[in-house]
Amino acid sequence: MTPTAKPASAALQRDEMGGTTCPPLFIQLNQLLSTAAGLEWREKARWIKFEEKVEEDGERWSMPHVPVLCLHSLFQLRTCLQEGMVLLDLEALSFKEIIDKALSGQPEEAELQPELKVQLAALLLRQPRHQPSTALLQRLAQLSTSPCRGRAEGGSEPRAQLSATPLKEQLRNQFQKKIPPGAEAAHVAVGEVEFLEKPFAAFIRLRRGVALGSLAEVALPSRFLFILLGPHAKGNMYHEVGRAMATLLTDELFQRVAWQAEHREDLVTGMEAFLDELAVLPPGKWDPSAHIPPPSCVPSPHRRTTMHPPDWQSQHNGDMAAAADRAGLGCLDSREELERTGRLFGGLLRDIRRKMPWYRSDFSDALHPQCLSAVLYIYLVTVTNAITFGGMLGEATANMQGVLESFLGTAFAGSIFCLFAGQPLTILSSTGPVLVFERLLFSFSQDHGLDYLEFRLWIGLWVAFFGLVLVATEASHLVRYFTRFTEEGFCALISLIFIHDALKKMWHLADTFPINWQYRLDDITSYSCICNLSSLGHSSAGNDTQLPSSMAPWQPPAALAGLSRTQCLGQGGHLLGTSCHYVPDITLVSFLLFGGTFLSCAALKRFRSSRYFPVGPTNPVRGWIVLPFGANPWWICLVSAVPAVLVTILIFMDQQITAVILNRREYKLQKGAGFHLDLLCVSLLMVVTSATGLPWYVSATVISLAHMESLRKESTTSAPGEHPEFLGIREQRLTGLAVFILTGLSVFMAPVLKHIPMPVLYGVFLHMGVAALNSIQLTERVCLLLMPAKHQPDLPYLQHVPLRRVHLFTITQLLCLALLWALKSTTAALLFPVMLLALVGIRRGLERVFSPRDLSWLDSLLPAAAPREAAAGRPRRQAAESGAEEDVGDARARRSAPGALRRGGRA
Repeated sequence: MTPTAKPASAALQRDEMGGTTCPPLFIQLNQLLSTAAGLEWREKARWIKFEEKVEEDGERWSMPHVPVLCLHSLFQLRTCLQEGMVLLDLEALSFKEIIDKALSGQPEEAELQPELKVQLAALLLRQPRHQPSTALLQRLAQLSTSPCRGRAEGGSEPRAQLSATPLKEQLRNQFQKKIPPGAEAAHVAVGEVEFLEKPFAAFIRLRRGVALGSLAEVALPSRFLFILLGPHAKGNMYHEVGRAMATLLTDELFQRVAWQAEHREDLVTGMEAFLDELAVLPPGKWDPSAHIPPPSCVPSPHRRTTMHPPDWQSQHNGDMAAAADRAGLGCLDSREELERTGRLFGGLLRDIRRKMPWYRSDFSDALHPQCLSAVLYIYLVTVTNAITFGGMLGEATANMQGVLESFLGTAFAGSIFCLFAGQPLTILSSTGPVLVFERLLFSFSQDHGLDYLEFRLWIGLWVAFFGLVLVATEASHLVRYFTRFTEEGFCALISLIFIHDALKKMWHLADTFPINWQYRLDDITSYSCICNLSSLGHSSAGNDTQLPSSMAPWQPPAALAGLSRTQCLGQGGHLLGTSCHYVPDITLVSFLLFGGTFLSCAALKRFRSSRYFPVGPTNPVRGWIVLPFGANPWWICLVSAVPAVLVTILIFMDQQITAVILNRREYKLQKGAGFHLDLLCVSLLMVVTSATGLPWYVSATVISLAHMESLRKESTTSAPGEHPEFLGIREQRLTGLAVFILTGLSVFMAPVLKHIPMPVLYGVFLHMGVAALNSIQLTERVCLLLMPAKHQPDLPYLQHVPLRRVHLFTITQLLCLALLWALKSTTAALLFPVMLLALVGIRRGLERVFSPRDLSWLDSLLPAAAPREAAAGRPRRQAAESGAEEDVGDARARRSAPGALRRGGRA
C-alpha cells in the first residue's frame, strides 16, 4: 500500500469499526463575474457524482460527465491547502457568522486590512444567481410570456444580499429529486477582485450541517466551504482551481479523509493519495472540450486502497492477485448450500430448514406493482416457449406429445415447482437437450418396434429414482466444477441445435412447396382450373382427352365449382385449366414469417393441416394415462435403466447449471438457494409427467434469467450520470405461480392459437439459438480468430493473456463442440449426455496446458485450484507492501517537485 494511501485506508477502517458513513455531498461552484451592473456571483457547475456545467449560452446544463482537470490546477490547490486558512469543526449558525470568523481568524502575517475585510465580507454575502433545473412545461411557459427575450430573467439583483431563508426557486427546484436522501451541501466560491493584492484561500468544515439560506441551488444543510479570491490571474486559473476542489470533494476517499481530518496535514496527505492515483492524458491526443460519459461501473474505495502502484509490484504478481480475487468471487466452494453434511438427505433437510422461515414472505413480498408487470412479461415468453417446443415435440414424436401436452405440463409442473422448490424464481420448461433426447428416443423406439410412451415411462421412473439417490448423497456439491468451459460448451451445442433444426425445417418446406418461377403477369386472364366429370376413368395427369358425355353422370355447374381437387379426382374426374398445376409461393411468405413477421398468420392457414388443441390428446391413439405393461416386453422395465442414466446426467447438468447461474452472488439473493430441494422437485415431477405422457421439465436458463431481470430492485434516487444502484431481486413465489396458472388457462385460446403457422415457431427457435449463442464468450473469441489484431476490441482477457493462448483455448472448445455435434449426429447419439459430463474432465486436463492466471481470465478456477492461488497471491502482496515501505522516502521526494512526472496507478 502506498504511504499516502494509508490515511484513506485508515479512514475506511474507522468508518467500518464505528459504523458511521459519510453522507453524500452536493457541490456547487459559484464564480464571481463582472457584468454591466457590477460584480455578480453565478453558478457555473455542480457535482454529486459527476460534473454538470452551465453551457456557454447560460440557458441549460450540460450532460453529466467525468471531470477533466488541469494538472497545474491540482498543484495550485495543494498550495492553497498548505498555505491558506483551514478551519475544522467551526461552530456557526449562519453564513455571515462563518465569513466573520474566517476573516477574523487569519494569522498575523496574512491578515487583511480592516477595509479589505469589510469589502470582502460584503462581496461574499451577495446573493448568487442560480441556474435552476426547469421542467419542459416551465420553459415553454417562459417562452410564451417573454417571446422576445433572449434569456429569461431570474435570480436577483447583483448587489442583493444573501437571504437567510430558502427562496421559492430553491424549494421548487426539480433537481432536488435527484439528490440522495440525507445529502449535505459543499460550496466552492472563486473569482477575481481588484482590491486584493494576493490570493485569499480558506477551507472550512462545519461541526454540524447548517442551512445557509439561499446560498445553494437547493435547500440542503451545508458542511464544507472553499473560498478562493485574488487579483487578476492568467487565464481561467481560479475557475480551474475551484473545479479541482469540487472534484476532490466528490472522491469518496478524500471525502472521508476531509470528514475525519484533525489538522491541515491530514487534508494535504489525503490530496497526495488522490494524486497518487492520477492518470494524465497527453495534450494533442484528445479533445479537451469533449465530455467523457460516466462509466457503467467504478472500483470501490476498498479496492482502491489495496491497489499497488506499478513501481512496487510486478505485472505478474498483480495478475496473480487478481486471479485469486476472481477465483474467490466466482468459486462456489464456500457456499453453505453446497457444503456436504455427510448424512443421507442432509443437504435436503438443510435446504428445507433454510427456506421454511421465508415461506410466508415469499407471498407477501409479491404485493408490489413490479410483480404484475413481471407476470405479464414472463407469461408471454412462457406461452411462446410452450408453443414452440410443443410444435417441435409434435413433429419429433408423431404428435405423441404436442402443444396441448406442452401447455398442460408447463402449467402443472411449473405450479408445483413454484410452491415447493428451493428457488421459486426458476421457470421450468422443456429445454433443448430434452427435446434432442425425445427425438432420439422416439426414433429408437420406432426402429426397434417399441411403444414409445411405455418405454419413456420406465425411463422417467428410473430417472426419478436416480434423482432421489443424487439428492440423498448430496451430489449437488459437484456443481462447483461446472465452469465457463462446461457451460459454454453446453450452451453452444444447444444453440446450434436450435439454429440447425430451424433452418432444416425451412429448407424442407422449400423443397415441399417450391417457388413458382413460371408465373407470368400477362397470362393472368387465362389462369383457371375446373373439374370435369364428363370423362370418368381419366385422371388429372395432364390428359385432356374427353370421353363421350353419355358415359358420365350429369352434375350441375354449382357442384362442379364446389368440388375440391381431392373430391374431383375421387369421383373419377380430371382437372382442366392452365393453373391446375399452380403452386402458391408458400416458401416466400414462410421465409418472411421466419424472419420475424406475424402479419400474414391469418391468411396462411394452409401451413397447418392439424389443429394445435384437439379435445383429447394431440394423437388420438394415446390416452392420458400411460400403462407400464402391455405394449412392450417385460424386460424393457430393466433395460430402460441404461438410457435413464443418460437422461439423469442430462437432467442433472441442465438443472444444476441453471441453478448455479441463478444463485450467483452478484444477484444479492437474501433467502438462499436450494440445490437439493430443487433437484428433488424435478425428480418427483418426472414420475407424474412420464405417467401422463407430458414433456419432461427442467430449469430454463434464458427464461429464468429474464424472470429475475424483471424483478430487479434498484435505487429510486440516483445522481445525474450515475446508474441506479442494484439492490437485489424481489424474491417471491407468486409471480411464477401466476405465470403457470395463466399458461394453463391459455388452453382455452385454442381457436386463436391453432392458426399460428409453423414458420413463426421456427423463427422463434432461430432467435433463441442466435441470442443464446451471442451471449457466450466463446462466440466472441471465435470472431477473434478471423479478426486482424489492429481491429480487435480492447477486451479484458486480451490485456492479460497472450493472443496465441486465447486462440488455443478457443480451438480446444471448438474441437469439443465438434465432437459433441458429431456424436449427436451418429447412431451413438444417446450417449451424448456422457460426453457433456466428460467436458468437466477435459476442463480439468486443461490445467496442465494453461496456467492458473490464464484460466482465471478465460474461464474460472476449479475449487481445488482457487484456494491454492489465493494462498499464493498473499505472500506476494505482503512482499510488495514491505518493498513499498522501503521506498517511502523516494516517493515523497518525487511528490515534492511540482513539475515531476507522475505515473498513475490506473490505466
